[in-house]
Amino acid sequence: MIPISVCIIAKNEEKHIGECLRRLSGYHWEIVVTDTGSTDHTVEIARKYTPHIFHFDWINDFSAAKNFCVSKATNDYILVTDCDEYLEKDGTDGNAIPHLHKQISPWQIGIVDLVSPVEDISAGGKAAGNSTALVHDHIARFFHRQYTHFQGGIHEQLTPKNGKKPEFISLPLTFYHAGYSTAAVRKEKAARNIAMLETHRKENGPDPYILFQLGQTYFGLSDYERALPYFDQALAMEVNEKEEYVQTMVESYGYCLLNLKMYKKALELEGIYDIFSKKADFVFLIGLIYMNNALFPQAIREFQKATAIPFFSVEGVNSYKAHYNIGVIYECMGNLPEALAYYEKCGAYGPAMERRKILTVRR
Repeated sequence: MIPISVCIIAKNEEKHIGECLRRLSGYHWEIVVTDTGSTDHTVEIARKYTPHIFHFDWINDFSAAKNFCVSKATNDYILVTDCDEYLEKDGTDGNAIPHLHKQISPWQIGIVDLVSPVEDISAGGKAAGNSTALVHDHIARFFHRQYTHFQGGIHEQLTPKNGKKPEFISLPLTFYHAGYSTAAVRKEKAARNIAMLETHRKENGPDPYILFQLGQTYFGLSDYERALPYFDQALAMEVNEKEEYVQTMVESYGYCLLNLKMYKKALELEGIYDIFSKKADFVFLIGLIYMNNALFPQAIREFQKATAIPFFSVEGVNSYKAHYNIGVIYECMGNLPEALAYYEKCGAYGPAMERRKILTVRR
């Protein structure tokens, strides 16, 4: 057996837990499931994959539930995942998993790649619609339980027990997040999260991370008017711009402004360009802001810059989506040969294929 325990908490997850455990069961590690009050077939399905099933009375505290689950594991090295997250691959064709515990020191925390389908608000131009985008989040999921535990009732975080600043290390693991794939599920989970986050805020006072999560929850529902004030409050507080959630918050804030047609206000993000422009998503966002302010040469410049940056969260912002928006600008300017050339660079991207078809007929 690999000296790693996979720990999962569950409640009414019969739709997802089978696939989650099926993918995990192909490896020789312990799987521990803690049920927090399911009334469906969650426990019955879990028993097909592991005998290590425990029960925990739900107390509106994700950290308490996850720490309980971790306490029931046999091994000290823990991989935590959710029922709606499916192990896709590791970066070495399956060879990394048996050695995960050798890739980090006991006091370090391992980061995995979580890929989620979301509504595509990054397309810009004429690509609006019900298309989806794949977003990559880097999530802390692997740790040694003697040195690290969960803290926070909701949107819980792995925190060193000694109170020191956590040290993170990337691991070659990718999970696909299926849980927010429908509007009904998003609304249901958002209502639960908002209630818990608001309770935390009232009991503990303003916290930029909690404000970010509140804003991000409304943002995920496309309720930009409600999301914006939370981002405003959080960004007015002292935050560490090196933390990934701050980068995400700045980008979500920018998209809120664009969706609310506050184009001039969005231009204020130029003032933090040097801080956040190491990531393609922010540079791409600046391109969209220029585009919506009819600053077309500046927009083209930023989209071209984005294609040269390897670090991104939303797939396409440093490739086909940037090229597509350049194509849209050239088409709007009447330069159809340049527009077609950039649409060609987009490959099989649907909106670009449609524009190529139309422009080819015109020619």
